[in-house]
Amino acid sequence: METNAVPRNGRSAAAQPLSGSQIRLWIARIVITVTGLLVFFPSVNPGRITYMINNNASLFTVATSYATITNTLAYPLRRGMVEAWNFYVLMGGSAVVILGILLSCAGACMSLGNNRMKRTALKLPMIGAVGMGVGLGLIYWAYTLVNTAAQASESAMNRLQPCMPSGIYTYAALAVLIFVSSLVAYTGLPREKEEKMAMEEKFRLFLMFLPVLLLTFVFCYLPIYGWRFAFFDYKVGDTLSMSSFVGLKWFTYLFQNSATLSDLLRVMRNTLIMSGLGIATSWLPIAFAVLLAEVRSTRFQRVVQTLTTIPNFISWVLVYAIAFAIFSTDGFINSFLRNVMHVAGANTDYLASADFTWIKMLLWGTWKGLGWSAIVYIAGIAGIDQQLYEAAKVDGANRYQCIRHITIPGLMPTYMVMLLMSVAGMLSNGMEQYLVFENAINHNVIEVLDLYVYNIGIKAGLIPLSTVVGVFKSLIGVTLLFGANGISKLVRGESII
Repeated sequence: METNAVPRNGRSAAAQPLSGSQIRLWIARIVITVTGLLVFFPSVNPGRITYMINNNASLFTVATSYATITNTLAYPLRRGMVEAWNFYVLMGGSAVVILGILLSCAGACMSLGNNRMKRTALKLPMIGAVGMGVGLGLIYWAYTLVNTAAQASESAMNRLQPCMPSGIYTYAALAVLIFVSSLVAYTGLPREKEEKMAMEEKFRLFLMFLPVLLLTFVFCYLPIYGWRFAFFDYKVGDTLSMSSFVGLKWFTYLFQNSATLSDLLRVMRNTLIMSGLGIATSWLPIAFAVLLAEVRSTRFQRVVQTLTTIPNFISWVLVYAIAFAIFSTDGFINSFLRNVMHVAGANTDYLASADFTWIKMLLWGTWKGLGWSAIVYIAGIAGIDQQLYEAAKVDGANRYQCIRHITIPGLMPTYMVMLLMSVAGMLSNGMEQYLVFENAINHNVIEVLDLYVYNIGIKAGLIPLSTVVGVFKSLIGVTLLFGANGISKLVRGESII
């Protein structure tokens, strides 16, 4: 008879303290993770070898965009004060540093495996650290080239403004830490090795999900770093400094300025109404999925699903082009009325009209996203136990009763999760659709919050004010998410968080 072994000290295996080798491994992983995150932070960019390079450029930007690092150096490049290949050396060095970091990250991921895999994995960060050193050497060489070119004349010095980036020292220190911590962790590994490399399933699943976590961090959490613009009197091209720090000035301005407050209330009205219409019609994808699942012909199902999913991959610019070809004064409808139906004066520009704008946007959005939104419900229907349908048919249930008592209840948990996410994102209903359909006539009824942020931030140049609006939007969105989750727990007894 088998029994579960329990340690004498009463602790489970999961509760055992970390061994020395595990602690050393985690130190190496933490150092590598911090180094990888710093790639996206401009304040420690080792590639800013001249003050003419934008101080908001990160190491990743320097490695991938020649235009970004030279857009303010057009004159010295054109006059031959500095050679273009100097900046190619800078880009190459930055790319080598990033490759070294990526190699170190790969080793950190592999170190989650067994001892044999750990021994192979910990060699990669050491190689990556050496690569980082080589890349930093190339960056320093690029700096010396630019600095030498600047010494030629006072004009060249003023145009080039070379500077020794402090980020070089930061990354050099991190490269040393990666190498030392990996070497220490390697020497502290147990000597026994397995025959094959292997990794526990939980770690494999984590690594599969890791790219999603990284993309979420880069696109959802890293932009929060830009919230600092809300506390400065910033203009495009300026440098943030304590001299331009204004505290909560723009927060109070948002609510004290009558014109801004009026605009904010107007765009909030448009945003909530359009989001409300979307939530009110959120049952359409589930209805479409159920109807499609009831079609007997598999070929017809595939054709319909393909035709209804394709519009999701069409850009809103192309959608507007289609709408313009149909609804403009010289579009299909007016041409048909004039030439076929012989209707005099058929030259109405339906796109320029402000009438029923909210309904128009809802219909365009539904046409574009219905098939795509139904995919998750089609997958949900495929996951329902078929024995339930067979048992219902034995009991005399018809197709309608099967849909009502089996299909719909089986899809409700998925629908409720999607509904709660829609409620949490009520203030984030996109910008592209409303941007392409916006004109002077329908501006007041089509401008939503995201488009308002774009208009005041990019068009008007009020970066701090647009940042403040974005901050409030994010905070309200989080509040709505937790509020909707609380309601779900009270009504359904289930939580999505």
